[in-house]
Amino acid sequence: MSYLDVRPQRSNGRTIVLLHGKNFCAGTWETTIRALGEAGWRVVAPDQIGFCKSSKPERYQYSFQQLAANTRALLAHLGVGRIALLGHSTGGMLAVRYALLHPEQVEQLVLVNPIGLEDWKALGVPWRSVDEWYARELKTTSEGIRQYEQSTYYAGQWRPEYDRWVEMLAGMYRGPGKEIVAWSSALLYDMIFTQPVLYELDRVQAPTLLMIGQKDNTAIGKDAAPAELKKKLGDYPRLGREAARRFPHAKLVEFPELGHAPQIQDPARFHEALLQGLR
Repeated sequence: MSYLDVRPQRSNGRTIVLLHGKNFCAGTWETTIRALGEAGWRVVAPDQIGFCKSSKPERYQYSFQQLAANTRALLAHLGVGRIALLGHSTGGMLAVRYALLHPEQVEQLVLVNPIGLEDWKALGVPWRSVDEWYARELKTTSEGIRQYEQSTYYAGQWRPEYDRWVEMLAGMYRGPGKEIVAWSSALLYDMIFTQPVLYELDRVQAPTLLMIGQKDNTAIGKDAAPAELKKKLGDYPRLGREAARRFPHAKLVEFPELGHAPQIQDPARFHEALLQGLR
């Protein structure tokens, strides 16, 4: 399990753990790690099993419980006790599961455009088999990634600095290892689609900072959904506010003009809000 463990020059005595999303890696937290470090935080940012630089076992039962257990073991190895826990996108689903499993460890939960704020299968999004996801993932290209990220992550905008993250992801689908990358991705999509945390938000004990780029329209499987349903999915202005009402101790921060990745699209604005919101 690959990870970053970045200690500040002047410590505030606290540790924050950053959990990446489905199409992200520990490295995509680059500017967030820098901002937190300057504020005195020790930052631990793992690549989850199945992602990026971490191993991708062919036979692995992916679950948010298992990924939480892996993260817990990593923190124990590093001697880390109580934490602030920040999850983005799929990492938000994992962060909720972790906070439910280990409430004694999580001082504060921060969720940045978490997916899973709606149950796609219950709404009628067609289920895909792992083999169908695999066939889809084998077709991944740089241009396809760029088009998706522009419309979803960056609210229709594009800047040259985003290209490195496209190539980071696309590069994993090139060369002799592309089949295992695609297979791991297929298994992970099945996990995300079938293991909602939505129904347990009211059990989260930790104070929760919910940070929502409102131009986000992410919904897993939306491309296969009927046209009328597709229009209703990924409505993040509504989903963010509904989620804030479900969490017992939530504060909602909204970014009206930002998409799925506010920490990349407008890092200065995002990090100012993050540092203000950390208790």
